[in-house]
Amino acid sequence: MKTISVVSPCYNEEDNVAVCHQVVREIFEKHLPGYRLEHVFVDNASEDRTVEIVKEIAARDDTVKLVVNSRNYGVFRSTFNGLRYATGDAVIVMLPVDLQDPPELIPEFVRLWEQGNEVVLGARSTRDESTVMRTARKLFYRIVNGLSDFRIEPDVGEFSLLDRKAVDAVLAHEDNYPYIRGIIASVGFRRTVVHYTWRARKRGVSKHNLAMLIDQALNAIFAFTRAPMRLCTLAGFAISLASIAFALFSVVYYLVAPDSAPRGTTTIITALFFLSGVQLLFIGMLGEYVMAIHTQVRGGPMVVERERVNIDAEPEPDRNPRPVAEVSAAKRKAAG
Repeated sequence: MKTISVVSPCYNEEDNVAVCHQVVREIFEKHLPGYRLEHVFVDNASEDRTVEIVKEIAARDDTVKLVVNSRNYGVFRSTFNGLRYATGDAVIVMLPVDLQDPPELIPEFVRLWEQGNEVVLGARSTRDESTVMRTARKLFYRIVNGLSDFRIEPDVGEFSLLDRKAVDAVLAHEDNYPYIRGIIASVGFRRTVVHYTWRARKRGVSKHNLAMLIDQALNAIFAFTRAPMRLCTLAGFAISLASIAFALFSVVYYLVAPDSAPRGTTTIITALFFLSGVQLLFIGMLGEYVMAIHTQVRGGPMVVERERVNIDAEPEPDRNPRPVAEVSAAKRKAAG
């Protein structure tokens, strides 16, 4: 019997975790009776009863696993760490417990996977959200795809199904701040896209604010493309040529018409502020790369865990990964 793993990150979701577990379990019992469910909840140090509720569920359902972080590490780090505990033949990378991504699509994902697709991507083609946010997301995907060496499908999130081979390839990335959908896009494999409506949250409050979305967008741009630094180089070259041309023009104009040639503090101040602004912008871009490098080389675990439930052993970091087929066989054997 094949195993399908579902990874569900959560933070202060006491109103949703039990509903999420029940809905997913009923879907498997009704539509996927020939598959074994493994549901991995990853808690980001919730301050409400979320952990307590999941523990109660795990006590009576051994297919439920729980990883509790020592603090809130953000949804991407937490989810990526949760993937390390998913032992299934295929994995639903992220099903948030608020169920805004419809779990009813899981049987369709599995059907497409069985047809030979190694990556089944969920695309939020319609969203129950404001026009401003919808426009901002479209602009983000256009920027990332225009700057990257590979294509991220528009509106695709982490609600996707990956074959074991693809999961192992994703986990081979040693990234301290993993942009998961970008990593999935970069590893390749045969893929297809399923479009759906991203539903409005029914219970609780969303933990994603504008600052978090901007941080994730900048991480995606600076992690998967060299274009910002290339832009700095080209812009610096163009500004240098323009400055030289303006200087030559000023000298010639002064020699030809000394009384009407541009001069004085106004020209100097304008040029100074313009060039200073450009320099600060480029230093900021360089700083983003330096900060990313510093975070990566500083070392240390991506996530520090406080406890685990229904998990026998901690997976070791795979810094020298074995062949994909060997890793997949070993994980299925360990899962029983």
